Amino acid sequence: MDTSRAAWRNTTHDWAGTVDLGHVEHIRQNPAHYAPGGVRHLILEAVAYAADEAECGGGGHCRIILHPDGSVAVADDGRGTDTRFDEHGHPVQKPVAATKDLRFFDAPAPPLLPDSHPRRGMSTVTALSTWLVHTNRRHNGSWRRRYEHGVPATGLEPLAEDGTTGTTVHFLPAAGPLRGALTLPADELTRLTASWPHLAVRIDDRRTS
Repeated sequence: MDTSRAAWRNTTHDWAGTVDLGHVEHIRQNPAHYAPGGVRHLILEAVAYAADEAECGGGGHCRIILHPDGSVAVADDGRGTDTRFDEHGHPVQKPVAATKDLRFFDAPAPPLLPDSHPRRGMSTVTALSTWLVHTNRRHNGSWRRRYEHGVPATGLEPLAEDGTTGTTVHFLPAAGPLRGALTLPADELTRLTASWPHLAVRIDDRRTS
């Protein structure tokens, strides 16, 4: 049933808005703090959401694609990012990409990712990427949205159904020390992601193909 967004309960993110500009800019000004170890940490931040889905569903799969241009895609086969319809019938996607993860970002002792650095949330990936495309497939619809430098560059663009569910984030890390996807060893990602017991991860390395 379509209801007002104001009535939706916040759990992991605040449904009130699509982007928190101050939050995004704060991350962009502190890349060493929010992406220690560079692109490896950003990948783990994205895979952590796939691991959450896998744990909730009793198991799941994730594919990490390392592209020749230095971009990375993380795709899972979960339920897709929560998307609801407001009182006007418009789709509203949970703002995981450009607002704080309420569980982790300001927590005094957030959980650690497999690289031993704190988990802060998907917004760190979006904010520290030149662009990020979020593709979301659910049983109630499929959509895509592009972000540039941490903020939405498009609205939710509807996609044709293909019979699957899941979330894919494809991002190009920002210039500088974060542009490490071309040299990141694939076997290192295999080792790090093996620590999530409910998630089977496959590395698709296209950098030298």
